[in-house]
Amino acid sequence: MSGTEWVLHVDMDQFLAAVEVLRRPELAGLPVVVGGRGDPTERGVVSTASYEARAFGVRSGMPLRTALKRCPEAVFLPVDRPVYEAASQTVMETLRATPGAVVEVLGWDEAFVGLRTVDPEAAAADVQRRVLAATALHCSVGIGDTLLRAKIATDFGKPRGTFRLTRENWAEVMGARPTTALWGVGKRIATRLERLGITTVAELAVADEAALVDELGPTMGPHYRRVGRGEGRARVDDTPWVPRAHGRETTFQRDLADPEEVRAALRELAEQVVADISSEGRPCARVGLKVRFAPFFTTTRVRKLAEPTYDAGTVAATALSLYEALGDDRPVRLLGVRAEMVPPETG
Repeated sequence: MSGTEWVLHVDMDQFLAAVEVLRRPELAGLPVVVGGRGDPTERGVVSTASYEARAFGVRSGMPLRTALKRCPEAVFLPVDRPVYEAASQTVMETLRATPGAVVEVLGWDEAFVGLRTVDPEAAAADVQRRVLAATALHCSVGIGDTLLRAKIATDFGKPRGTFRLTRENWAEVMGARPTTALWGVGKRIATRLERLGITTVAELAVADEAALVDELGPTMGPHYRRVGRGEGRARVDDTPWVPRAHGRETTFQRDLADPEEVRAALRELAEQVVADISSEGRPCARVGLKVRFAPFFTTTRVRKLAEPTYDAGTVAATALSLYEALGDDRPVRLLGVRAEMVPPETG
């Protein structure tokens, strides 16, 4: 196929909420919030909010109770993973059917598509039409000459639109925006950049590299300068993703104050992660623990095992030892166990 190599970032619009509206057409046009077990009086966070709910300030990652305060009339629904996974599979199969396309999946609801074309807008519109025909779901498409630019471009095209962001219009579109508008720059990094007097994308693009190295290190300093310029990988890679670890965590509806309750919860989580890594065929080499004490203090610890194992008892005992080493008897709000696997033979 003739033309230029382009990157398309395909992002499904309000994916989980949109899937739920397909199942329940009577919810169309209503504020819909998907998260937890669908009960906003319980502990849990918003997984996705419909655009109607977002108009009230409801956002992903927000506690369900906060979402209820902001939008009391919202319809709250539980997360239904199998349904979303099935819809996601159809979306990805549709993208892979694009002639000449290379597809790199980012998650349930987004993927990069690399293809060669003389008209990327027409290619993006064709992707949107075929995804809609296959799933009855809408998507937005960012067009870029790097993965970073394509990813950021998508936000300018939402909902149901397209936008092109390249070296030619990068400074015009992004220059005056705050550094948090960049993919991979969160509040913590933005705060550190601000110490250097860097608050906008344009300022980051021309920042002194030595100063960035002093603040962020020899690897990440130059990396964030490149991010400020929209630079980075320009080729989509469809190499299958190999997970490094599997983890499970639970937010408890009632804080755990009894040590035996903590032990039982860790055993259950350990059994779940061992089942996950067993399906990968790679044993656990390091055990990670995540604890959130009431009201909201979170800490993590990791320990390498003497020998890799599939034994859930060993994983649970290691997680418990990490917990006990904290010496903190505050009630526990959340527990998580992570099993880091030995690398695959191919590396």
